[in-house]
Amino acid sequence: MLKKLTLIILCMLSLTKPTSAALEKTAKDDPYLLLELFGAAFQTARSEYVDETSDRKLIEAAINGMLSSLDPHSSFLDDDTYRDMQIQTKGEFGGLGMEVTMENGMLRIISPLDDTPAFKAKLQPGDIITHIDDDAIVGLTLNEAVEKMRGKPKTKVKLTIRRKNQEPFDVTLTRDIIKIETVKYEVKNEDIGYIRVITFSDTTTQNVQKAIKEMTASIGKDKIRGFIVDLRNNPGGLLEQAIGVADTFLEEGEIVSTRAKNPEETTREIATPGDLTNGLPLVVLLNEGSASASEIVAGALQDHRRAVLVGTPSFGKGSVQSVKPIPGYGALKITTARYYTPSGRSIQAKGIEPDVLIPRAEIKEEPIIVGYSESNLPKALGSKNGEKNQKETTHSEKNTDEKENDEKTEEKTDYQLDRALDILKSISIYRQQEPKE
Repeated sequence: MLKKLTLIILCMLSLTKPTSAALEKTAKDDPYLLLELFGAAFQTARSEYVDETSDRKLIEAAINGMLSSLDPHSSFLDDDTYRDMQIQTKGEFGGLGMEVTMENGMLRIISPLDDTPAFKAKLQPGDIITHIDDDAIVGLTLNEAVEKMRGKPKTKVKLTIRRKNQEPFDVTLTRDIIKIETVKYEVKNEDIGYIRVITFSDTTTQNVQKAIKEMTASIGKDKIRGFIVDLRNNPGGLLEQAIGVADTFLEEGEIVSTRAKNPEETTREIATPGDLTNGLPLVVLLNEGSASASEIVAGALQDHRRAVLVGTPSFGKGSVQSVKPIPGYGALKITTARYYTPSGRSIQAKGIEPDVLIPRAEIKEEPIIVGYSESNLPKALGSKNGEKNQKETTHSEKNTDEKENDEKTEEKTDYQLDRALDILKSISIYRQQEPKE
């Protein structure tokens, strides 16, 4: 009887035993079995790797590899990196003062921040950093590369830069405490308010509104023609601040929507009544260094026909990153949604096209395929329909070995800003000539 029962059990097991093909499929799809693969790799690395390494380092590297394989903006933040990120959003941090991303094993500059060591060294959006203090970037993670550029204030760091149509060159920067003045403003031509938004930190909306009020009072409500909002080389920042800045100029309507994997998590931000400028003409300046929060503001104002956008196409970072703190270890930064303008346009990998295309300078103009935007980043998310776009536009370049006097003349003459002033004046004159009802 016992032998017969054993035979029945063995027969049943043989009938339910998966085939080798089924086992292979299960191994590919079952996360629990795949964790066994991870465990085997982890154990092999810690026991057989030629040098001693810590378990924490291996685990953190594995997590970072998992996240960074998804897209360029997802990553693991260790304690120090997470702390630095929190400080940066408050408008003060240590470093060189530029937004960077990793591309094909090299560091690309999204944009330098105003009045920082990177800005003063004339680094440009799209520059590639190939070496730090003569050590190659290849093989480093983004966090590791950024950490090598950090250091005590007043110490120096040498960067090797590769710029389009130029030979690689070295530049030495002096590290400093980066205190970002998020908004600068001044009166132009005695009757136009100029507002330069450098980044979106936790005081940006407040500072923009302060600028509007002070310049309106200084010029006079009856004399002020309008405002120019300069978002060039603004790498973005806090979403709520972008919403606040756009809301400052809008009376009503949607500002931005975010769409996640789960349709129920779609969010829409709506403007509150009250345009602080009372509908005065508005021109927004953009370039390839305008990213994320900058693009949200520009897209909202363009869709509502509230502003004329002037400059070159923006960067095209239309994805939402959520930071999930892990106490004692740092945080996970992961892309959770895409941004859409009020008309439903996806910003991701497309950017915002200006209404009036104006290159950076009048020095040399020729159509080229832009070599640097969100769509060019490895593993970058696709746009609304999943495609990536390459944008043809006009760029201007100037050799860095030109004489200092020529450089000062170029800095003094801001071609894009001059054209923006002309456009705003034209809009103001046209409105004054409109028949009153």
